[in-house]
Amino acid sequence: MIRIALGVEYDGSRFYGFQRQKSTKETIQGHLERAISKVADHSIKSYCSGRTDAGVHAFMQVIHFDSNATRTQQEWIRGVNSYLPNDIRIVWSRDVDESFHARFSANNRSYLYNILNDKTPSALWSQRSLFIPQKLDVRLMKAASRYLIGEKDFSSFRGSGCQSKSPIRNIESIEIERKGSFLTLEIKANAFLLHMVRIVTGTLLLVGKKEIKPKEIEVILKAKDRRYAGKTVSSEGLYFMGPQYPKKYKIPTYKNNLMQLF
Repeated sequence: MIRIALGVEYDGSRFYGFQRQKSTKETIQGHLERAISKVADHSIKSYCSGRTDAGVHAFMQVIHFDSNATRTQQEWIRGVNSYLPNDIRIVWSRDVDESFHARFSANNRSYLYNILNDKTPSALWSQRSLFIPQKLDVRLMKAASRYLIGEKDFSSFRGSGCQSKSPIRNIESIEIERKGSFLTLEIKANAFLLHMVRIVTGTLLLVGKKEIKPKEIEVILKAKDRRYAGKTVSSEGLYFMGPQYPKKYKIPTYKNNLMQLF
């Protein structure tokens, strides 16, 4: 058996999340496994670097699977893509060591939240950004984000139904950038709790709107209570940018190409 890793890009607008479900065929993983199984000519089971919710997009999801089929990298890419809908695409393929695991080998993961901060909403970006008409103070949001950096208990930023055994996570960086009417918030961490990025974003938006002060982030963290943090913002503006792995696996790293679109 050969272990194969694939880089996957998708528009999550019409899907019910990444993870396969018995109740629907419209999941990212469901489409991928059916397509890969056709190219491999046998049933496969895939593992991903991070499960995304319904409506969430991905620049570089990473999956792996084992197969006894002999295919070149380009044959995997072209073959699998030929069976996928247009809003899911394989962008690269690699043969990897059997020690590689898409989830457990990752050093960290990054998510980006895209905000349209303008007076009027956009038809083109309605499923790919969060519309906020109030002027956001980026300087205050950056100041508030510094309180979230490091290994902390993120219970206040944990969605109900989260099955993680521990609320401890290590946020390595938060980058907030404005370009024209758009504002992006990119978070890198070792792992994330359920809805953590969306709750962090919702809380930093309160700071940007000057509804709370940056230092209140400390109070929210210490409370360890979901009721203290901001609301869970919608999934449409959220992008899984991808994981990073040890260099020995030679897995491509993601590039933040979103800001280049504007």
